[in-house]
Amino acid sequence: MFSSWLKFLRLRPVDQRYALLEACLIGVISALAALTLKQGIGWLGGYRVAAVNEHGWFVLPLAGFLFGGLTGVCLQWLAPEAAGGGIPQVKAVLAQLPMSLSLRSALVKLLGTIFILGAGFTLGRRGPTVHIGATLAAQLSLWLPTSPQHRRQLIAAGAAAGLAAGFNTPIAGIVFVVEELMRDISGFTLETAILASFTGAVVSRLLESSEVNLSGLVSQQGWEVTFVSQEIPFFLLLGISAGLLGVIFNRGILFSLRFYQGLSWPIPLRIAVAGLISGSIVAALPPFFRDNAGLRDFLITGEGGWQITAIALIAYFFLTLIAYGSGAPGGLFSPALVIGSALGYLIGVAEVALVGMGSANINTYALAGMGAMFTAVVRVPVTAIVIIFEMTANFELVLPLMISCATAYLVAESLSRGSLYQELLAAKGINLREETQVDPILARVSAEQVMTYPVESLSTDLTLDETSQVFSRSPHRGFPVVEHGKLVGIITQTDLGKIMGRSQPLTLKDIMTQRPVSVSPSAPLQEVLYLLNRYHLSHLPVTKQERLVGIITRSDIIRAEVEALHDSDTLEQPIAQRVIGEPSYTIYQTRSPAVGKGRILLPITNPETVIGLTEFGSAIAQYRQAELELLHLIKVPRNSAPNQAWVNPTLGRQLLQQAEAIANQYALPVHTQLRTTHQRSEAILEVIQERKISLLIMGWKGTKNIFTGRLFGDLTGNMMRKAPCDVVLLKRSRKVTAKDSSASQRWLIPLAVEQTNIKPLMSLLPQLSAVGNAPEYLFCTINATEKENPFQGTVQQLSKQLQAPVQSLTLPTPTTENQVLQLATEKECDVIVLLTTFKATSPSFSLDTSFENNFPAIVAKRFSGTVILIRPARETK
Repeated sequence: MFSSWLKFLRLRPVDQRYALLEACLIGVISALAALTLKQGIGWLGGYRVAAVNEHGWFVLPLAGFLFGGLTGVCLQWLAPEAAGGGIPQVKAVLAQLPMSLSLRSALVKLLGTIFILGAGFTLGRRGPTVHIGATLAAQLSLWLPTSPQHRRQLIAAGAAAGLAAGFNTPIAGIVFVVEELMRDISGFTLETAILASFTGAVVSRLLESSEVNLSGLVSQQGWEVTFVSQEIPFFLLLGISAGLLGVIFNRGILFSLRFYQGLSWPIPLRIAVAGLISGSIVAALPPFFRDNAGLRDFLITGEGGWQITAIALIAYFFLTLIAYGSGAPGGLFSPALVIGSALGYLIGVAEVALVGMGSANINTYALAGMGAMFTAVVRVPVTAIVIIFEMTANFELVLPLMISCATAYLVAESLSRGSLYQELLAAKGINLREETQVDPILARVSAEQVMTYPVESLSTDLTLDETSQVFSRSPHRGFPVVEHGKLVGIITQTDLGKIMGRSQPLTLKDIMTQRPVSVSPSAPLQEVLYLLNRYHLSHLPVTKQERLVGIITRSDIIRAEVEALHDSDTLEQPIAQRVIGEPSYTIYQTRSPAVGKGRILLPITNPETVIGLTEFGSAIAQYRQAELELLHLIKVPRNSAPNQAWVNPTLGRQLLQQAEAIANQYALPVHTQLRTTHQRSEAILEVIQERKISLLIMGWKGTKNIFTGRLFGDLTGNMMRKAPCDVVLLKRSRKVTAKDSSASQRWLIPLAVEQTNIKPLMSLLPQLSAVGNAPEYLFCTINATEKENPFQGTVQQLSKQLQAPVQSLTLPTPTTENQVLQLATEKECDVIVLLTTFKATSPSFSLDTSFENNFPAIVAKRFSGTVILIRPARETK
């Protein structure tokens, strides 16, 4: 039965009804996660308070240290992305940035938040609830049939359900998604968010997973929330104060993060120390600080008076900075509400002292202060108003909230634009702009742009034999089936093989897969790729109003990606704008006197090639009287900043020391550095710019993607296109020869007749010759006759310059790489030197070898000797 259900799903196109049902399921799961989180925090927190009452104050710092360290260990070894509040990660994922939302991170976030908040850290659980809800929605969308576009909506619905379950405010969950996370008010976004948020809130109330019910608190205290026009100046003052304090709070959070990162401590130690400090401070404060859950109610009711409230505001402010900066999993919603309630209460006390309008309104200021501070921190005034209104269920509070929240928003935005979550992402190198969100290739290219058309299709009335004959004559493995111009099915070789040998007469209509999965012409490629993977398809029909207009295969998508990547031209941008992630970080370096004529950079990566590469670079540096810069890079995950990642530098130090010992034999000024980075190619570009590198020498395997048009791997390809200096790639010899080491070498230099500018070769060739032993040179002019050889004068000039024999011959057109390799074998050549330059007619940094696209790669793969590829710096006007 289960297999038949899966077969039914494969035959069905993706329907929004599935997504709406999933939204309800997401609401239930989010509410259960919120209940688990609340119960776990309550149990651990209650045990901690009981232990303090029984054993004394020292339990507070001890619990903070132990549980903080345990949480840090879980984060470091299981899911580093679960650190912090989690809402910035959700916001980045909804902006289509490649960040992780896995089930493991949700479980670690759940467990870590219980440890942290149960241990007494002054953070909130609503941010983690939003993160957990979004993560569970992302995981659920992978298990159930969901299109990529619907998956994004469901992640947002999970976030809404998490907020609704955490605060018991279903409307606020919907508004928060629209106002902060997605800025999207499309019908489907609202439908899924409403269903998930409503379901999460209902289940939350049934299971009592949220204790936030200020309406009950108000009725128990006998308050009357009132508002008169004479109080407007004081609510304006509250909004101004909250706006200023919110900006200071955000700046403090960012400063705390930078401070902890500057310590370069591992995350378990950071969180453990933060817990120790927080517990020690709380132990010195009045006893009501030990219960975070009841502190907000204590401040709203004003039971401690304005003196205790002022102490609470200051203490909670700094305790939150200490806790959040360490990377502990916990949110900022609750701290913002607590600080806002204390600020509002103090403004209310001032109003009563100055105007004397009665103490009943002080609590109104406390509630309005919660919304104003929340607005100033998160920059979502509508969400703040709705949250407080839903928690109090009092219409009299709407006008004070609107005045305070609007004023706080205007003041905060005037001083510092953008919410705290945007600033937290920017601190990680992710500059998220609402108006220009990330636009990946698969999202901006549509099916219509890459589909194949016209399409070979079959009619439903074909017999089995006729269908078999069509497949035998065609290279295609599948065909769409149409009837009256409309797509009604699809037939593949697999379907045909299942019914071969049956005796009863069958038509194509009887054996085809009916109601096949299809896609519209405007669908982005990310949806096309998802459908191909989800239903294990090789072909995906493209339909417009049920009419077949094209077909897409995986090869079409790969070709579109390659073309888009080749067309991109980011090299004219400054390095600071090209770096993906954060800049690299130097963890070790040595410096020699800067007495050379220029610098040569050698990235050292492979222990097997370090000797040959260093000898090659040292010989050239000695010839040029240049300095040698040795670099080893350690790649770190994107969720860890390069300047705080925990790495083992032993191998890198050993490689640098080995290379430095070789270079010292050449009496060169040698510099070394060891760097951590997110992306090696960008780190090398940074070093080239910082150290004024004139020549980059790298190892080259020469066997990367020969038949796809790509000559190089990602790292070497980026350097060939982007490096502003001369670049030399070296593929060492694989020959096992009995030749005497003192014997001369023969170098083959094939040049196409179209390569008119060989000045860079004439400049670099004498330097490269320094690694050989009195080499002989053989210039081979490709696609030319002896009478049309344009390099004859150059050969004579080089012979004088190199003081070595230089021969010249031609190979007629068309010349293949096999002819060049055969010539190298016949002439017993040891080295082949290839020259590639920038296209003179192209404004971009595209490369031109003037041969077939895969010529250098095939030569490097098949030639057993040494291959040197030269890419000179582009001439600047």
